[in-house]
Amino acid sequence: MTGRGDDRGDLRGDQLGVAAFSTAFHDVVANVEKVIRGKREVVELATICLFAEGHLLVEDVPGLGKTSLARSLAASVNAGCHRIQFTPDLLPADITGTVVYDQRANEFDFRAGPVFANLVIGDEINRASPKTQSALLEVMEESRVTVDGTSYSVPRPFMVVATQNPIDMDGTYSLPEAQLDRFLMRLRMGYPSVDAELEILEGRQVGRRVEDLRPVMRAEDVVARSAQTLAVHVAPALRRYLVDLVAATRAVPDIVRLGASPRGSIAMLRAVQVRAAAQGRLFATPDDAKAVAGPVLSHRLALSPEAELRRVIAEDVIDEILQSVPSPRRLIGI
Repeated sequence: MTGRGDDRGDLRGDQLGVAAFSTAFHDVVANVEKVIRGKREVVELATICLFAEGHLLVEDVPGLGKTSLARSLAASVNAGCHRIQFTPDLLPADITGTVVYDQRANEFDFRAGPVFANLVIGDEINRASPKTQSALLEVMEESRVTVDGTSYSVPRPFMVVATQNPIDMDGTYSLPEAQLDRFLMRLRMGYPSVDAELEILEGRQVGRRVEDLRPVMRAEDVVARSAQTLAVHVAPALRRYLVDLVAATRAVPDIVRLGASPRGSIAMLRAVQVRAAAQGRLFATPDDAKAVAGPVLSHRLALSPEAELRRVIAEDVIDEILQSVPSPRRLIGI
């Protein structure tokens, strides 16, 4: 029979776990910021995505550090990292691997492809054919590869950081909504400020590069740290708020032709828990939801042709939804 003492012990253990997670989280952020300067919010969101064990889509013009962000994350947690440059002639087997015949052993062996890594960078994913894109996206969903009827699990943690270049769209294949939905977040780097760009130049001058980063934790610890965030309490009123936000994306027919699916609600829940734990809290708040709503939900919306002609962007729609959906004033149960 468990008593109040056991409950207090569990609570104390959860508090210690969340405190340890918060320290580890900020260690990773600080390490990445040695290379990625002036983009703290982007770095924090990418780190939230890592510890939520989700996948990240980074969309912006060339030269803003999209690939460097992914490589810095991998270096900070000592994770195995493989980079795949997507091109029109890339084949699915170039990603997943293939079966080859070993003449010495007189048998067929599976040669693993670059997708077998803790962190996989898919550069310019929209430049490959839909068939090749789907090979990577299947692994993102299933966390395993099936070749000739045999399944091979990818290592944990497993995170895909895909990049897209929104300019020079000739010869590209846009990801369909069903495939975009498999990314936990979509981020845009944006241009750095003048001061941040000066810091980038200074860092280059003294040789501050991704290759110089030292890990601040082990890759296998990411999974354990991620589990600690599950102790974060999300009150019923806040869970209802998350569902209301996602449901609201389906209720603007003049602007949105396809709103977020329940997968968006699940993604919001995990991102909210990780953000709360990163701040050392055992409970989530509406502010956590508002902070991650844009990156988690914007790429899950398909805008109507009329909205696209008016140059409406999904982030604007999410901002309006956040203003229109009332947040809970009291979180009973915290």
